[in-house]
Amino acid sequence: MTMLDKIKKALEREPDEAADELLHEVERVTGEVPYILNFMRRTPDLLVARVLYENAVMREFKRLDPRTVELISVAVASALRCSHCTRMHIRVARRLGVSEEEIFDAILIASSLSNASVLAEATRSLEADGTQPCTVCDTTPPPEKKGRENGK
Repeated sequence: MTMLDKIKKALEREPDEAADELLHEVERVTGEVPYILNFMRRTPDLLVARVLYENAVMREFKRLDPRTVELISVAVASALRCSHCTRMHIRVARRLGVSEEEIFDAILIASSLSNASVLAEATRSLEADGTQPCTVCDTTPPPEKKGRENGK
């Protein structure tokens, strides 16, 4: 029986029972229940929806093998600086037989891309004329004084 079959079976139950069954299956597949899923146990309807989505994205398609999925997960969690997610995905990767070297390579790739992202964003800001609105807070900075081009 696939994980999807187990999810379909769980959905036939009441939300609390379905949540318990899905968490048990997550633990069976990954070796543990991630913190956020344990936290979401308080809201079974949301938990079931989350598990359905995660399963569809990370477990059911066959284009990537589980080891690759976990290496990508380690890399993304590292790049996002989520220490809880990084540690959990490292544990899952180890359970799947991923070597320390492979995990470290994924972390190095993530750090390189994160660094490139910081540099790209910051250097674009450095080169900007300062009159473009901020995409985060939607404010336009005041005009700068003349003389900046001459180092004044």
